[in-house]
Amino acid sequence: MTHAQRLPTGTDDEREAAIAAATQAVQQGDLVVIPTDTVYGIGADAFDADAVADLLDAKGRGREMPPPVLVSAATTVDALATGLPGYARALIEEFWPGPLTLVCRQQPSLQWDLGETRGTVAIRMPDHDVALAVLERTGPLAVSSANLTGRPAALDAEAAEEMLGEEVAVIVDAGPAPGGEASTIVDVTGDQGRVLRRGALSLEDLNAVLEPLGATLTDEG
Repeated sequence: MTHAQRLPTGTDDEREAAIAAATQAVQQGDLVVIPTDTVYGIGADAFDADAVADLLDAKGRGREMPPPVLVSAATTVDALATGLPGYARALIEEFWPGPLTLVCRQQPSLQWDLGETRGTVAIRMPDHDVALAVLERTGPLAVSSANLTGRPAALDAEAAEEMLGEEVAVIVDAGPAPGGEASTIVDVTGDQGRVLRRGALSLEDLNAVLEPLGATLTDEG
């Protein structure tokens, strides 16, 4: 593959061109880098097993570390996940779009291969207008932080290009990532939720929403 196209989003015309180029690349089975509200992400069509395998290869990750899936609307969660408990819906209502990734039981009918997921899928709706604009056109994307495994996540397009420029087709450059801290990951596959990774949202933030419902999360992060 040739080196990635890095496309600015400073004007409306540039933004539209960048989103269109990223969408086309995804539809062709290529990898893209997009900004999110936390860090930059490397993305692939979630339903293209070859593209997802390329994503893991690009990062130097194995199938035992499947990527999360980003969606453009909270309602999409029911197309991807099953048996979502009430406390998980309360978290979605409060914190999506935002830096909260939920590990859910996946719909058994889904024809995809994200790696060794053991019947689960990690889903997030990012709070970033460029990311959401891409996702609205592509559908769900498998997205992992834009970095080589073991290196810090890219907080701007330059860092993503330096690490992954040879592996992706398009880099959408929307300036520095506004968050800079990875999302908090919560396992909602059971009756009680578990924090698997602490991130931008604290346990206190999450439990403040759940305690009135008689639910709390355990912290395993």
